[in-house]
Amino acid sequence: MSDERDSDARQATVAIVDDHEAVRLGLRAACQDAGYDVIADTADVPQLLAALDGGSCDVVVLDLSLGDGSSVTDNVRQVLATGSHVLVHSIADRVAAVREALAAGAAGVIPKASPMAAVIGAISTVARGDVLNNVEWASAIEADRDFARAQLGRRERDVLHLYASGLPLKLVAAQLGIAHSTAREYLDRIRAKYVEVGRPAPTKVDLLRRAVEDGILPGLDGEAGDALR
Repeated sequence: MSDERDSDARQATVAIVDDHEAVRLGLRAACQDAGYDVIADTADVPQLLAALDGGSCDVVVLDLSLGDGSSVTDNVRQVLATGSHVLVHSIADRVAAVREALAAGAAGVIPKASPMAAVIGAISTVARGDVLNNVEWASAIEADRDFARAQLGRRERDVLHLYASGLPLKLVAAQLGIAHSTAREYLDRIRAKYVEVGRPAPTKVDLLRRAVEDGILPGLDGEAGDALR
């Protein structure tokens, strides 16, 4: 199994955005030691976009608060637009900004105080296309009293629960005894409601994130589940 994980790491590409050179150098060295291909490290998002030159990478490790005055929402969205996943590297006490990053579509957040092994593990999770459920994510959600939950009906919650759990939409429809077109309509309404509350969920991974955030699904592992309950 470890050989398989090592193989995955060698195939994954990573970019780093942080306005502190020492942080970039440390992350680059750790990622390279873990077998990742670090294709760029830059001080801001415009420099990253120039380095990617219209391309993408598997994971962009993005500093939560850059010194150029840019907003975390804009930074996350610009990186996502390249087709890359975003892992936010944060200072733990910036809960409101962490919440903003998650709402913008970041796949997870890892504190800067974390051991480097934990950071590498988080990169591996995000590189696989998985959601990083951890205490920092849960804390950001729970600490924000303005966190707006989408008002989903019972059937919409049923569809979201099954679909975000991994079932194809056809099987969701079959299990609920509804037409595939009806299940699609429910899914479209669910996405529309999340857009209305400022928490868009265009992909299946995004819907999984929303389902966990809103208690429709538990966390993906024991620690995450405990944190989110």
